[in-house]
Amino acid sequence: MGEYVQSELSTPNFRLYYNQDITGVEIAGASKNVIAMAAGVMVGLGFGHNTVVTLITRGLAEITRLAVALGARVETLSGLAGVGDLFLTATGALSRNRYVGVELGRGRQLDDILAGMTNVAEGVKTTKAIHALAQKHQVDMPMTRGMYQVLYEGRSVQDAMAEIMGRPLRREY
Repeated sequence: MGEYVQSELSTPNFRLYYNQDITGVEIAGASKNVIAMAAGVMVGLGFGHNTVVTLITRGLAEITRLAVALGARVETLSGLAGVGDLFLTATGALSRNRYVGVELGRGRQLDDILAGMTNVAEGVKTTKAIHALAQKHQVDMPMTRGMYQVLYEGRSVQDAMAEIMGRPLRREY
């Protein structure tokens, strides 16, 4: 079925892919919004591109940990549904979730940001669900935890990002 839809809808200007890893696609699609908000916070706080991209890359690692714990395939997270969607959402000028993060980083209150938006930044509510899944499955997701604390526990973005940036140094793999 996926191949049929792919062949019918693809055009020379629109390339379609399909993936049978529903769990991986769903977790990647939801979690990327949380990381996009964290990346936006870093922009709003004045951090540069290198720091923001480092945060996004490490965000992909935490998304991957959760997805794999829930039975997803790691390959899904390194494809378009994972890294592709994450990098677009976390860096794109039209990203609603990144916008919320940027404005939080600039010191605005969440209620004021959301009141001025005509679209939904789904990452605000998704943060609560992803945080709960991470706790339930004992998956370390420091950026998700930090965004949860900012959005739902009143923690300052400065404190949350300082904790993320001040984590103990270690090897990447």
